[in-house]
Amino acid sequence: MSKRHAVIIAMGLVASASALAQTETTGQAGPKPPTAAGTVPAAASPSHAAAPKPATTPASTPESRSVAALALTHEPTYDEGSAQRIKEAAFSYSALAVRGGWPTIPADAKFAPGVQGASDDLLRKRLILSGDLSADKASGAFDQDLADAVKRFQARHGLAPTGTVTPRTLAAMNVPVQKRIRQLEASLERLENMNFSFGPRYVVVNIPAAFAEAVENDVVVRRYRVIVGKTEKPSPTLTAHITSVVLNPTWTVPASIAKTEISAHMRKDPTYLSRMHMEVLDAHDNPIDPHSVDWSGTHTPNFTVRQHNGTFNALGAVKIDMPNSYSVYMHDTNQRNLFSDDYRFDSHGCSRVDNVRDLAAWLLKDQPKWSRAAIDAEIASGQHLEVAMAKKVPVAWIYLTAWMTKDQTIQFRNDVYNQDEQLLEATAEEAAFFGRAVDHPLTAHMHVTQ
Repeated sequence: MSKRHAVIIAMGLVASASALAQTETTGQAGPKPPTAAGTVPAAASPSHAAAPKPATTPASTPESRSVAALALTHEPTYDEGSAQRIKEAAFSYSALAVRGGWPTIPADAKFAPGVQGASDDLLRKRLILSGDLSADKASGAFDQDLADAVKRFQARHGLAPTGTVTPRTLAAMNVPVQKRIRQLEASLERLENMNFSFGPRYVVVNIPAAFAEAVENDVVVRRYRVIVGKTEKPSPTLTAHITSVVLNPTWTVPASIAKTEISAHMRKDPTYLSRMHMEVLDAHDNPIDPHSVDWSGTHTPNFTVRQHNGTFNALGAVKIDMPNSYSVYMHDTNQRNLFSDDYRFDSHGCSRVDNVRDLAAWLLKDQPKWSRAAIDAEIASGQHLEVAMAKKVPVAWIYLTAWMTKDQTIQFRNDVYNQDEQLLEATAEEAAFFGRAVDHPLTAHMHVTQ
């Protein structure tokens, strides 16, 4: 573990102990990072940004959903300065923890616009301390200023910015500052161990946020909702390069799915494969009779199941190839209604992309032949076609539950795979091991750095 991480973790421990002996300081603009100028991050100064506007009606098309996603911010989740900014955010939240953190709002608290409620001032204090509400708004009934502050908080935590204190919003507000520090520490640890080649154009999928970003010249120019792995089948973190865009793809079913899900379907319904436009192939890609296959599911299949291209195909109309050791990729889906859900952890590990034709057009924009209209026409033809990228585009799938963008807005998301504590525990064990190694007789003569 690096000295930098050790300092952050130490500050978190000091904060926990000091919180008992010190009172919170009200009227503060928010957590202050240790910058030379002593400036307050934009996240702690609400005047820097207007409150997000909630959609009056649910986004109903791929285009409207991606437009709404891009409107959230043009700041990348991941760029070359991300690790340093997360470090600054961790220091600022540790300083806040030393001052006592933020108050807990009662679970049964009631808030109504224009009505003075018993917990209104407590809510204001909570939002002032996290920088979502200006310090001069410390008292009063639930007004528009307070609603706007709630919207800012909701947007920073991946919640619909309605301005209403919902149970999910209240739960997010009551997460202790120490846990938020731990999320920042885990995110920093992950980025320190990543080796990603940033280019003028790159794609990022942040798994806990369930969004993909197309970044060009350090600005997010496209953002899409994505569906990533279920908790029992998590999407991996990785770096790769996008090498091609496949139109009207076929789907070669992974052996694990063929062994479990396909076999189970075939045991119940021998017509399943034909209904799903699937065929069984031998090791040489020759079709074989499904009735000659052992569908017991007791052993690894010695055959391949492939689904023909078409509207019924699980990959939809577009597949984005990005060779990697996990054999995952980005693709369309024939269940596009799932993109409207807030909870989008429902795949077997790959990333399904909303409005994926728009992403395909952006990836191929340096190849004039492949305009969006040309892509749509080729898909309409029904012909399978692989379009190689003239220049490969870097792609990173990351797992950040906490980060700070360049405008100093601190973002948090749920740890859907429960990986933060696992990582921090492993890091602590590693640090303890090397700490013991320094004093061990066999290694005492060695200089061990941490």
